Order: sequence, then structure tokens, then C-alpha cells
Amino acid sequence: MRQGAHWYTFVAVLQSWTLYQPRRRKRQLILILGFCCGLSACAYRPMPEILAHRQSDWGWLPPPIEEPLVEPEKESAPVASPPIASLETHRFRIAKDEGVLGSLGVIELQRGDVLPDIARHFGLGYDEIAAANPELDPWLPDSNSRALIPAQFVLPRAPRRGLVINLAAMRLFYFPAKGNGTEVVTYPIGIGREGRATPTGAMRIVRKARNPTWYPTKNIRNEHLRRGDPLPAAVPPGPDNPLGKYALYLSRQMYLVHGTNKPYSVGLRASNGCIRLYPEDVSKLYPQIPLNEPVYIVNQPYLIGQRGGVVYLQSYRVPEELNEKSLTKTLRADLKKWEQDQSQPLDWDKIERILKESRGIPLPISAGTSPVDVVIATAQPIVRPAKWFGQPEPAPKGAGSWYVFATETASETTALRLAAMLNHQGPPIPARTVQKGERYQVIAGPFADAKAAKAAVRRLKADLELEGRILPPEAIRQQSHPPKSAANP
Repeated sequence: MRQGAHWYTFVAVLQSWTLYQPRRRKRQLILILGFCCGLSACAYRPMPEILAHRQSDWGWLPPPIEEPLVEPEKESAPVASPPIASLETHRFRIAKDEGVLGSLGVIELQRGDVLPDIARHFGLGYDEIAAANPELDPWLPDSNSRALIPAQFVLPRAPRRGLVINLAAMRLFYFPAKGNGTEVVTYPIGIGREGRATPTGAMRIVRKARNPTWYPTKNIRNEHLRRGDPLPAAVPPGPDNPLGKYALYLSRQMYLVHGTNKPYSVGLRASNGCIRLYPEDVSKLYPQIPLNEPVYIVNQPYLIGQRGGVVYLQSYRVPEELNEKSLTKTLRADLKKWEQDQSQPLDWDKIERILKESRGIPLPISAGTSPVDVVIATAQPIVRPAKWFGQPEPAPKGAGSWYVFATETASETTALRLAAMLNHQGPPIPARTVQKGERYQVIAGPFADAKAAKAAVRRLKADLELEGRILPPEAIRQQSHPPKSAANP
């Protein structure tokens, strides 16, 4: 029955009942009747709904509209782009109001790969690729693992002209005059070791030389003499010259930008203060640099840049000659000022993670940008090349019959790692791991004659502090168990 019918029945009964009541009782009932009529006019609805109102937590307000439940969309796993042949790693165009170049890549590894080969192939230094892949052993990475290629960089705070060198990043940026600050060429570098740090400041190129002669200082010669590696007063051009084939002399006396005969020291603090480049990089840079070209050397481990309206932070490990606490305090103040000036909030949790890990990877820090792990997971896949550029070749058959015993260890991993390092010395020392019983030996060679073998022994002592010993042909032939290769690193 409709609610209206109930109501009219109720009124009729009430009226008939009032006919037999005193006048005062009639007036009270009429007031009650009027009040009920008012409620009926304001809240006319089916009785069950009224009852629901009374029983709900919403009082006399209408109940909330119950929309159909919609499952929140689950965040899908990042999808990487199809593999590409290679990344651009050296020459870039850049807008004047932006400071981030390049992109991240990732590549599948196979047995025998080492990170220094991959770094050189993609225009990176040792420290860059090692810091970007802390979970991988640089000299013995797991097969079927993936290596991140950090071919993305933030420009340092310096004039965009001439040569700009950031020691903390171990990277050189060249701004050709014709580019007017919108074209940049970048290469990895090796710099001065601890105690012989490369100086900072504004300088210029005062001289250029092809096939330079190296004149080591007295201190350097004394140091080599103590290590059992005496040097002449002048080292002529050739494979033993640490300057390589090209040299650019700075206005700061005794400091150069040059090539090297130890290419795998690029990306390390290993020089006497000069700046080293891969041989293939210095050969391209040398003809582009005119005399009196300005050079700005800075030491900036924290770099802030912008691209496409997004703020990026790139953090390197702070060199020991700098004050990390002071630098971090200044960086936070700069970022807070950026927030205020640009009215653009930043993700401070992400900033703290980037500073803590210091992997040298430019990452977006604007609020709302993708998390660090997602950015890295979506790096561009790269097709693995058939051969890495500059990868050492194995010693050819018939190259000689003289060998050098480098060391012996109970750990196969240690032996394999050392053999890989020897193969990447400059010039390379061919080496392999052989198993003898339950132990593993690292054998260098073959060498053409005793003179070459003795030179290898000196280098093992000078570069790696290993006490090697010569194994002449007779010793190899007389072994009861000839060396059996455990791996071919």
C-alpha cells in the first residue's frame, strides 16, 4: 500500500476520535496533527527509506550515493623500448637553457665480458661504469646479467666555451666556438692520483704536439726507481711513452691533456696530475683545439641541470680533497632556492637516495617524476656488438715460448680476475689462468724472448706489486702436468 493511503486512514481515525474529547484535548490533538502534516510535506518518501534514515549513522541527511566499486589500476611493470644498435655518447646538441645530455642504455652480458671493455666501447671511463653497476664485479661480471650504460651527463657550472673539465666526474666537455654553446663534445678522462691531484682553475692551451717526448720530473724518476722501474731522462715516442700520440700543453706548467699507452686507466685517479684520454678520443679532439683555447678545470661532484622542464641531479662520490659535509649543505640550500624561485616542488626523499648512492647517474628530482628504480628499469636496450672496441686480442699462436709466472691462489675467481686485469694493462700483458691440483696459477705470455719476459716481470712489479718469475721454454716442457687453461678471460 502506498504511504499516502496510510496517512489518510490515520487522519480519519484521529478526527473521529476527537469528536468525543473535551475542547482542550481537541486543540492539543490539532497541534499534533499540524506538526505531523509539516513533516509529511518535507519528507514524503516510502516508509522503508525513512526507517533506513533513522537507523543510519547519517541522521536525517540522505545516505551517501553508493557508486559501483572500481578496482584501482595496478601500476604496470615498466616496458623498455626495442633494442637499438648503439647510443650517442660523444657529440650532442643542447639548448642554452638546458644542461642534461644523452640517455641511459642497458646491455646483456656474456661469458668473458668485462666492464672496462664495455665502458671504452660506449665512451665511458672505468669509474663511471663501475659506480653505475655496483652489483657487478667489473672484471668478472656474472654471465647473462645486464650492465647499465650511463651515457647521460649534467653539464658542470662553468662557461660554455673551450674545454671544461670536471675532475669529480672524470669527464671533459668541449664547446666548439661555432656551436655558440649549443654544441658539446664529451669524453671520459683519467686524472691525478691522490697526493698528485690535478689542479683546478682557468687556463689555456699554449702548445700542441704530435708524437710527443715525455720528460719525467726528478721526483717521478725517483719514484719509478724505488719501484724497480727506472726511467730515462727523456722517453721518446712509442709504446712505452705514457703521453700517447697527442698532447695539449696547458698554461699551468707541467700539466697536459694527452693520450695514453694505458687506456684502461681512463676513469681512474692514476696519473701524476695530467689529464688522460683514450687514444681514439684524443685523436679526434686534438685537431679541433686551436692554440689559446680556454680551459676551465672544476671539481664538482654534485650537478644540477634541467631538461624539458624537469630538474635532474647527478651525484658522484666526493673526492677526498673536498669537504663532503659542506658541499651537501650547499647543495640542499641551492635546491631549496630553486624550489622557491621556480615554484616547482622537488622530491626530497629521492634527492637523499641519490646523494647516498652516488652512482653518477642523472635522475629526475622534480615532484611527481618516476621513481629511481623505474627510471633505471626503462633504460634503452642496446644490441650487443659482435666485438667490443679495443678489446685485447689473445696472444697469437707461435708468438713465442717464454712465459712469466705471476701468482698462485686457491681461489679460481681471484685468478680469473687477475688474468683479466693483466690482459688490460697498457701495453697488454697476455695472461691466462691454469689449474694445478686444487690451486690456480696466473701465467703471462707467451713472449718472443727473454728480454720481453723480463720487461713483463718489471711491469708486474711496478704496476701491481707482483713478484713474477720467468718460465723459460725448458721449464714449461719439463712440467709433469702442462698448463691447462681454466678459462679464457
